[in-house]
Amino acid sequence: MQDKNISKDNFEQCLKCNLCTTVCPMMAANPHYPGPKQAGPDGERYRLKDPKFFDLTLKYCLNCKRCEVACPSGVKVGDIIQKARLEFGKQHNPVRDFTLANTDLVGSLAVPFAPIVNPVMAAKPVKALMDTFIGVDSHRTFPKYSSKKFTSWFKSSKAPSQEGFDRYVHYFHGCYVNYNYPQLGKDFVTLMNACGYGVRLLDKERCCGVALMSNGFGAQARRNANTNIGAFRRAGGVVLTSSSTCTFTMRDEYEHVLGIDNSDVRDNILLTTKWLYDKVEKGEIKLAFKKDYHKKITYHTACHMNKMGWAIYSTELLRMIPGVELTVPQQQCCGISGTFGFKKENYPYSQKIGQELFDTLLESAPDVVACDCETCKWQIEMSTGLTVMNPVSILAEALDIEETKRLNRV
Repeated sequence: MQDKNISKDNFEQCLKCNLCTTVCPMMAANPHYPGPKQAGPDGERYRLKDPKFFDLTLKYCLNCKRCEVACPSGVKVGDIIQKARLEFGKQHNPVRDFTLANTDLVGSLAVPFAPIVNPVMAAKPVKALMDTFIGVDSHRTFPKYSSKKFTSWFKSSKAPSQEGFDRYVHYFHGCYVNYNYPQLGKDFVTLMNACGYGVRLLDKERCCGVALMSNGFGAQARRNANTNIGAFRRAGGVVLTSSSTCTFTMRDEYEHVLGIDNSDVRDNILLTTKWLYDKVEKGEIKLAFKKDYHKKITYHTACHMNKMGWAIYSTELLRMIPGVELTVPQQQCCGISGTFGFKKENYPYSQKIGQELFDTLLESAPDVVACDCETCKWQIEMSTGLTVMNPVSILAEALDIEETKRLNRV
């Protein structure tokens, strides 16, 4: 039970031990950032005295949550900073921030014109113009848009066949799968069907809201959150995801940052690899893999995956594939932090933070990097040239589909 004398963020329990500053990737890259202790618990004391007190350096926080993982007192350092930024922060470049934050709007507009949009966005003159006029760094590579949304593919190609299953799961696909990379959603359906489960989409889904929160659009993020929570309630059971950041945002940040009660659905929001690992461990699902599948894989633990403590489920599933040689280096931040690394003023910090990780991955020389976060994928692929795959896609690729279906036939 919460002590009435202690805030929800527990900032009063800060020991000023500075452990959070030792793990903060931004402090090592940016001399202008005072660190999570000063921006979080220390700053909150000032804001209690003067609600208008706001330190502009809060904009440098990556929301990687490494400070919260390190804190021995359970202070929600990252949450304190995010809430202060939402309440007092302002968009320094409203057009850019609105465009980066509104992934559903931009994705819906881009998909029908993807064959034109993709080459235009990659053209150097266009990138130079964006750098000059709206502040998106010209060095940043944009993720490509698909010419067909995942939801369109699912409804036209897969939805009828899913009704033939006795068991099913609901799938929160997210913006990345729907607009940029439907193949991950297709791999999810392949994996679930092989395991004996049909897939249903939510009756209504919006962006999880992480980009809206990080760009200061708190009211819109709350609307998205309420829409998604309503859909989870109507689903009435487990909802699987394929993005660690979407999962973390909906499970934790809806309550901690947006102040929305999600307690009745939180435990039903699960990353696919956690749900699948638990089912395999209980003997409820059996997996069979191709005998000729061989890959050298390095697994990158995304920061939000590290905060949830769920990387073990992805890595243990990958270890079950007989032909996989898996390496799991120490957790390091890639530096992109969603839309943070797209912004001109942040790009140098983003790349400097990620350099240690890039060097580690290149040294391991994998066939593929496995990661549960799409923005980490963009950063790693752009900065190293290595191929990055979600563990869901690797499992679907390595699976002996027919044998797995036979083993899980009910």
